[in-house]
Amino acid sequence: MDYSLAIENAPDTIPAGTGLLLLHPSIGETDRIDTDFLKTDTDYFLVISTRTTAREVEQKLEHYDVDEARAVILDTLSVERGYSRRKSDHVHYVSSPDDLDGIVAQTREFLEGHPGKLRVSVDSLTEMAYYADEDGVYEASKQLLDLLEENDAVGIFHLSKEVHDADVLERFRELFDGVVDLAEDGSVSYEG
Repeated sequence: MDYSLAIENAPDTIPAGTGLLLLHPSIGETDRIDTDFLKTDTDYFLVISTRTTAREVEQKLEHYDVDEARAVILDTLSVERGYSRRKSDHVHYVSSPDDLDGIVAQTREFLEGHPGKLRVSVDSLTEMAYYADEDGVYEASKQLLDLLEENDAVGIFHLSKEVHDADVLERFRELFDGVVDLAEDGSVSYEG
């Protein structure tokens, strides 16, 4: 099974089980790439948000005209920050961005509990590493990539180029099937 990919300068399709790494500048316009990835050729998608709250994710989806009925959001910030939380069928929570086991478990639950073509967005690995540590996030990424493969899903994982050392970026690059590189000027390149 293949998934359509609506990212400029990238292949038209990627096979099920593919994990993509989105390298971006800190202030990069990742929302456009992320939402194009999520709204194309998909039945349900999971947004693992370590950078913004569920409400902010909903606003982003609405702004970019993504069908929210297909969305499941994993909010990792609201509990730690003491914000009010309204658990629903499509919004779930873990205690904080460093609850890597909770993030993996919620992802497994999403993938095993939804039919059809499934996509996952992890926004972002950089934020997870800020709260946890790079080794833990690397291991969690491997687990998430295994889940994508087991469930014929695809995913995109955000990582900031400006925060991590070159060896860390290279270590993460090697984990993924493809790398989408967003430059500061907004241009996109792809490496498979």
